[in-house]
Amino acid sequence: MELLYMILISSVLTCVSLYYVFNNIHVAGGMKNVKLDRHPLPPGSTGWPIIGETLEYLSTAKKGVPENFVLDRINKYLSSAGNSCKVFKTSLLLQDMAVLCTAGGNKFLFSNEEKLVKSWWPAYLDKLIVGNSEKTLNITEESNRFRMILAPYLKPAGLQKYIGTMDSVTKKYLVTYCDHKDQVKVHQHAKKYAFTLACKLMLDTEDPQLLGKLQRLLKDLSSGFTALPIDLPGTTFNRAIRGSRQLREEIEKIVVERRIKLSTASANSMVDEDGDHGDMLSSLLMEETYSDGKQITESEIADKLYGVIVAGHDSLSSALTTIMMYLAELPQVYDAVLKEQMEIANSKAAGELLNWGDVQKMKYSWSVACEAMRLLPPSLGTFREATTDFVYEGHLIPKGMKLHWHPHSTHKNPECFPNPEKFDPSRFEGQGPPPFAFVPFGGGPRMCPGKEYARLKILVFMHNVVTKYKWDKVFPDEKFIWTPVLLPTKGLPIKLFPHNKSK
Repeated sequence: MELLYMILISSVLTCVSLYYVFNNIHVAGGMKNVKLDRHPLPPGSTGWPIIGETLEYLSTAKKGVPENFVLDRINKYLSSAGNSCKVFKTSLLLQDMAVLCTAGGNKFLFSNEEKLVKSWWPAYLDKLIVGNSEKTLNITEESNRFRMILAPYLKPAGLQKYIGTMDSVTKKYLVTYCDHKDQVKVHQHAKKYAFTLACKLMLDTEDPQLLGKLQRLLKDLSSGFTALPIDLPGTTFNRAIRGSRQLREEIEKIVVERRIKLSTASANSMVDEDGDHGDMLSSLLMEETYSDGKQITESEIADKLYGVIVAGHDSLSSALTTIMMYLAELPQVYDAVLKEQMEIANSKAAGELLNWGDVQKMKYSWSVACEAMRLLPPSLGTFREATTDFVYEGHLIPKGMKLHWHPHSTHKNPECFPNPEKFDPSRFEGQGPPPFAFVPFGGGPRMCPGKEYARLKILVFMHNVVTKYKWDKVFPDEKFIWTPVLLPTKGLPIKLFPHNKSK
């Protein structure tokens, strides 16, 4: 099976490589005209012709040990780098690429955004994420506009009012889909739950028929992330592009309908007792303009809400699934989380929902969530592109070269986290880990804008699930892999044991 897998992956990569060669022919040789100065390029190898070292990169992720790709090269290039390898050269996605291996490297990249480096993604993702051919923006430009519009709503002050809604939706979800069931698949439900909650918060919709339609389109879109990037009728990638376009169109329909509703309703009928609008869509429509006074169009609002729903779908569901796994494997950790959460539950009146103050008390629970994301980060990292020649740790990084930060470089580094394979939530108490060592959300100006949004959703979920159930894994030895999305190999089925008395 392993040989067949390697042959299949090799064939896939060859197809991908040929696609890129024919569609991005200018990339080849892009580094050849760079005038080198006295500083050498980072140590390393570009591997096989065309496919570079992408095969091994994907193989280690598929085996659940992506850190080996980085750690093996750090050890290999120690002598040539003077017994300290902080950056090495490789070739991934048809690009010469420098991989920064330390917390200092993370800090360097994050602090030099739009100075020495800029965000970079493979070209096919622009087609998949940005959408139809009428758009001229790429992923980076879309991200910048996204932050301009939605950043205020995704900060703690803007999210506090949604905690009660998160709590209510979570309770309803568990009753509907998990009560009276002896066994459930965590990953499947984590994805459904994350999507259901996002649609409620962003679009104020709970219509099962509409949610089903939107989720099917999102599933089509998600399939494109691991498909051959060949846009021909009948291919998975073509279906993913259509799913992306149709999902935007459906969200825009909701935006248009909401604007009509807002324009015909009285002002007082559309706000709650605190003077706020009940969901993010209504709030955005009432804002109407950017900070520079330019009107926000319905299409732009739909794009940004689409971005929130899509961006957090796989990563949040993966994080929830890993937390559930560790709580099943570590009874002492589960008991400590349960104690913290029951103290909060017992302080509430009957029917009273969670609030901001309650979430702030969930310190140990958040340390548990962070430790789960340290050991199994939802993402394999992202990429940057050098916008000018510069020297890092004595090595030349020429303009145009791509750079990759990889969370496992530091998350599994014993210098950052002693005994790195041990699950130890106390790492996040007090001052916490070294700066820029824990990076599941990235860092710097491009840190994930939904970090606080994800934190609240995770903690509200943990509160409800541990105060309601205890659970065991069906397959004790089940592993997690990256494809490149993090997922459990069997979906993480668990046996549920409801508490005799739950609040």
